[in-house]
Amino acid sequence: MNGPAQVCVARHGETDWNIAGILQGWIDVTINDQGRRQAHEMAAGFAASGFSGVYSSPLRRALETAEIICRTLRLAPPVCHDGFKERNFGVIQGVPKAQLAELNPALLQQILQRNPACCFEQGESMDHFASRVLDAVMSIAAGHSGERVLVITHGWVMDVITRQIGKLPRSAVLNMKRKNGECLWLEVTRESIHPA
Repeated sequence: MNGPAQVCVARHGETDWNIAGILQGWIDVTINDQGRRQAHEMAAGFAASGFSGVYSSPLRRALETAEIICRTLRLAPPVCHDGFKERNFGVIQGVPKAQLAELNPALLQQILQRNPACCFEQGESMDHFASRVLDAVMSIAAGHSGERVLVITHGWVMDVITRQIGKLPRSAVLNMKRKNGECLWLEVTRESIHPA
């Protein structure tokens, strides 16, 4: 088929760490019962979407969400893609935000503002992270010209994509947080990513 790929990018279901305010990053946390309900609700909402493929971050919270959606919609199992992993938050992964408020309140404020300029000791730079995410979007879209695909990923990944489709610089602060199960539809060609 020809034409742009229609890519639905969605945040994984809820985890206990989401509730507790613990920074997850690359730590492999599973979704909780509410997260599983959210995955089933997402599947119901996607019933008529006609996805030709489902991709997921390899982290369990995203992969389990994608697996529930695929089983419910009788789709092939999701394909893991490292490009859709959450940003590596380095040494603060696994640290509760309440504890970070005492240790480094300025960094916590940047995180709460979704400020991409956050520097994470032993973590991933914003430039590397943003390039990884956008390369992953372009890569899967190239294989699905004229088709619809679903990507299950993470909040900071969606922030990168939001900046891209809004023609904002990578350094733009987004005073918003994606909810678990929230999705964003994209139209992707070989040259560009736009909102659908």
